[in-house]
Amino acid sequence: MGFGIVIPLLPIYAERFHATPFAAGALIAVYSLMQLVFAPVWGRVSDRVGRRPVLLVSLAGSAVSYVVLAAAGSLEMLFAARVLAGAAGANIPVAQAYIADVTSTADRARGMGLIGAAFGLGMVIGPGIGGGLSLLGPRVPECFAAALCLGNVAVAFYRLPESLPGSVGRAAGFRHPLSLASLREAVARPGAATLLAVFFLVTLGFATLEGTFSLVAAHRYEYSAAQVDGLWLYMGLVAVVVQGGLVGRLARHLPERTLVVAGALALGIGLLWIPFAGPSPALLAALGLVVGGQGLASPSLSSLISKTVEAPVQGEVLGVSQSLSAGARVIGPAGGGFVFHRFDASAAYVAAATSAIAALGLILVGTPAGGEPRAETVRVGRSGRKAV
Repeated sequence: MGFGIVIPLLPIYAERFHATPFAAGALIAVYSLMQLVFAPVWGRVSDRVGRRPVLLVSLAGSAVSYVVLAAAGSLEMLFAARVLAGAAGANIPVAQAYIADVTSTADRARGMGLIGAAFGLGMVIGPGIGGGLSLLGPRVPECFAAALCLGNVAVAFYRLPESLPGSVGRAAGFRHPLSLASLREAVARPGAATLLAVFFLVTLGFATLEGTFSLVAAHRYEYSAAQVDGLWLYMGLVAVVVQGGLVGRLARHLPERTLVVAGALALGIGLLWIPFAGPSPALLAALGLVVGGQGLASPSLSSLISKTVEAPVQGEVLGVSQSLSAGARVIGPAGGGFVFHRFDASAAYVAAATSAIAALGLILVGTPAGGEPRAETVRVGRSGRKAV
């Protein structure tokens, strides 16, 4: 929710400091760039010291980033705030590893989906709250976001037990998870390379939509700003429904690989359909396919990726996957925008659909139709006591 409160306001803040359009865009992109670097770091650190302390530190860092943003008196301070926010907010793999620690293999996709649903709900609610708070003063939205993070720290401190099975601190040395040696180890695990590549391609296709859809809706379909905001709200609600409820229900009856196949197929069809749908209910259907496909594929992939390794290093491999996701979110909007500018919307969405279809081909050819890696299940009670 804090992220959703701040993101729509960043271009306005940049404009106050006479930022160029490129600088305003870079202010958004630097967040994803920091996540690319720090997501695997947080994941690996959590494998060594535990999930709980990493979550507490990163949440506190997010609170500080919003305070810095509120106090920013220059463009440089805005960038500093977003660099800190991206580094601290790169804790998604730690949350995913926590879910992997405390869920059975059957329930894991549902747990991963709930993380995505929570984020989607925050993105639906956040912009409206931020817009209302901005009427009370130019610093109020950031201060409210900081208060939310501090509230999160308090809840985690008092209510969140450690989830990592076994002892922590198992290795004294530290090697960056994006080093060549670490990446070789990550992709050497059976099935991991294919799943990581599919995760990157699925995110790349969806990120192209995120970076270009507002332009397509305004220029191709001549929608007003309010109508475009309404479409984004619709997409957020679809994401919440799919990841918060549908994934869990389907995962009880279907293999996660099947959900990834269905998601990638829906994503590809929807992306191809968007530039030809027209300003009609067909556009809503196309967007529903795109968001629904992403909502099916992403948590299912995270669940499958977590099962390629034993519990003590799930944070590391999930961190690598989130780093690839962040890279896709940097490349997708920039590449889609370039193709859109150089050619047209149809070319941009054909390129995005090609990425989704490539993911579909990889998951069909590169993974077995049956059987999934088994993982140790550790359930954590409110007291923090663990049972295998």
